[in-house]
Amino acid sequence: MENITLYRRRLIPDEIVHLKDDVVLYHDDTVIITKWKTIKPRKDMDHGFSAYLLKEGIKVSKFYRADNSLLYWYCDIVDYEYDATTNSYTSTDLLTDVVLYPDGQIRVLDLDELAEASVKDMITKDQLHSALVRTDMLLNTMYSGEFKRYMDLIDEYDI
Repeated sequence: MENITLYRRRLIPDEIVHLKDDVVLYHDDTVIITKWKTIKPRKDMDHGFSAYLLKEGIKVSKFYRADNSLLYWYCDIVDYEYDATTNSYTSTDLLTDVVLYPDGQIRVLDLDELAEASVKDMITKDQLHSALVRTDMLLNTMYSGEFKRYMDLIDEYDI
């Protein structure tokens, strides 16, 4: 498997982080599966797995505590950009996140940041539209029980 390089771009704060320690477990033209440890040590979370869903514009992550107990499923709404010359992907966080807790509770986060980014012209109108449409699609996937297909992508590598 050829090595790919991953970057995460955040809009608030404005930063690009090279995910140099993430381990790519699988990739094709539709998905990248990684395992990782938190970049900065945290008491509530230690490590996890992520599925970069390149066509859907979402990143689904399974977050674990240090004792290997499941914390939650965390979904970022993103744009992906591929650079063939460096064989790298940059995921741009479009701010809205959806969390699925082990008890089935769903929480949507950071809509205030999405609104702020829109007012301050930090995102384009097309990015705002994409973020809202993808969030709606993701929520409908969770409500309908279809989110399991994303869980299965990660669980195949979570050993």
